Amino acid sequence: MLVSGAMTPDPVTVAPEESVKRTLVLLQRHGVTALPVVADDGRLVGVVSEADLIRNAVPHDPRAHLRPSGPDQHQPPQTVAEVLTADPVTVRPHDDLSTAVELMSDRRLKSLPVVDDHGRVVGIIARSDVVRLLARPDGAIAAEIRETLRSAGYADWTVGVSDGVVVITGPGPAERSLAESVAHTVGGVVAVRIG
Repeated sequence: MLVSGAMTPDPVTVAPEESVKRTLVLLQRHGVTALPVVADDGRLVGVVSEADLIRNAVPHDPRAHLRPSGPDQHQPPQTVAEVLTADPVTVRPHDDLSTAVELMSDRRLKSLPVVDDHGRVVGIIARSDVVRLLARPDGAIAAEIRETLRSAGYADWTVGVSDGVVVITGPGPAERSLAESVAHTVGGVVAVRIG
């Protein structure tokens, strides 16, 4: 499966000059943990996460100490540009979804911006998108594979799915590769067996 089949298209984005407060409101409103930061032309210039926004944003409370403290010299960041992560890890829509999952796992990222060939943000892929995909009901997976095979002229093949593992019976040796390829393009498939 490709990233484009699982990503959220046209994600919420922010400009570098957006205020930290407004960006925190956007994160909360949309239930996301990070936002792509884009220039006026839509090109990605960074990513801003919850962690970036809250770091240094909360002043020390003088009541938390036993002795009085002096005046607070802490100046919290005001704009996204002050806290964003530049040069973030990205993927493209036609990258293999397994590559995106590997990147998120290896680098401990919750999401990745999806950019086109010009560096413009076209989507975002989050771990929650992958979880949603993998949690698809077996019946829905089987129905989608059956329909794809039927439209390709293979309505006589049978498809069974159990816990995301697809078993297709009917293909001959020359058609095995086709059956496997079709099944692997469907969201929620974790393995394919040809019977």
